Amino acid sequence: MATIKVPYSKTHLSIEIPDKNLEGILESNASEFIANKSQTEIVNHALNHPIGSKKLEELVIGKKNMIIITSDHTRPVPSHITLPIMIKRIRKANPCIDIKILIATGYHRPTTKEELIFKCGEEIVKNEKFVMHFSKEKDTLTKVGILPSGGELWLNKLVMETELLIAEGFIEPHFFAGFSGGRKSILPGVAGAKTVLNNHCSKFIASNYARTGILENNPIHEDMLYAAKTAKLAFILNVVIDSEKKVINAFAGDYKIAHEKGCEFVTSLAKVDKIQVDIAVSTNGGYPLDQNIYQAVKGMTAAEAICKEGGVIIMIAACNDGHGGQSFYENMAEAKNPKEVLEKVLKIPANETIPDQWEFQILARILSKHRVIMVTDLCDPQMIKAMHMEHAYTFEEALNRAFRIKGADAKVGVIPDGVSVIVK
Repeated sequence: MATIKVPYSKTHLSIEIPDKNLEGILESNASEFIANKSQTEIVNHALNHPIGSKKLEELVIGKKNMIIITSDHTRPVPSHITLPIMIKRIRKANPCIDIKILIATGYHRPTTKEELIFKCGEEIVKNEKFVMHFSKEKDTLTKVGILPSGGELWLNKLVMETELLIAEGFIEPHFFAGFSGGRKSILPGVAGAKTVLNNHCSKFIASNYARTGILENNPIHEDMLYAAKTAKLAFILNVVIDSEKKVINAFAGDYKIAHEKGCEFVTSLAKVDKIQVDIAVSTNGGYPLDQNIYQAVKGMTAAEAICKEGGVIIMIAACNDGHGGQSFYENMAEAKNPKEVLEKVLKIPANETIPDQWEFQILARILSKHRVIMVTDLCDPQMIKAMHMEHAYTFEEALNRAFRIKGADAKVGVIPDGVSVIVK
């Protein structure tokens, strides 16, 4: 019997699978990558050697004010490490500069103070100026152009008014933008709701290029690059983290060039060889990404990549914050079946994209080919069932059900962290 440790909320579960059934365990090599520097040293080294850009200290000279964009509560960016380092460098070079930290909520709910403290550290939250981005508050936004896709580009006014704009984030595989980080700090990070919706339209989501690990010809990525350029994003600091959320590498400098170097590094770690299984097990990497069903769709796409059509996906995610989006929930729950959702969404024009459309489109795509069993003891089972999925309180319960569906000899594949791998 194979025992595999997988992340769940802020802890782990140990799951057991019979040896005869286990076809493979697909893991990012990030868990085996050994950094030869401390997390602080890695970040400082990146800032000392920016890619395609002047040093941060040079950029802040002569500036009266600046914005640092940072991720919200849904992203495990170790800001308690990165922000103090950047702010110390900035103030040493320009003691009088006014710094505002803008939380890139994108289309998500606002980040709470408690979540800010968990992410950034109590001292930073107490002493620095934080501003929350609200994508639906039009008086805080300004129209600055037209995206390559034809959609209107609306950005937070602070972004367009500041003398210097920089961003921090992290790079991991992303299920339709190719990778997180870089230009995503701008779109969707600090973009207006109308812009986010247009960028996440059904046509783009359906594109074969809008997939994990793909940037070239990805229409979503191309819009994002345009937004970053228009916003005059001058500098980024993006880290790469392991399964324990520890920094193992960092890339600083130009929003495009430095980000691409980071994506190359992530690909070297995250690429796994594809297998075909009857039962695919995945997670969303634990907290903070497994807080809701909405985010859990990301980990499902990794399982989708290895699961045979008609197979079973077992998704382990706490989902203690519920569904994660009212529109996401309603569009799934009010449909007769996943096929009806897909048929509806593909008829919606880009400029009429509705909230959470991209997420329920991808979930419906998965459910149209696979049965999904969600494993959680922290979420309302009826909510899960209403969204055309099955529920299990334990992994053992889910696996036994999957074997009843696919047979005692069914082959099982496990992806301990579904958001950390690129299946090729």
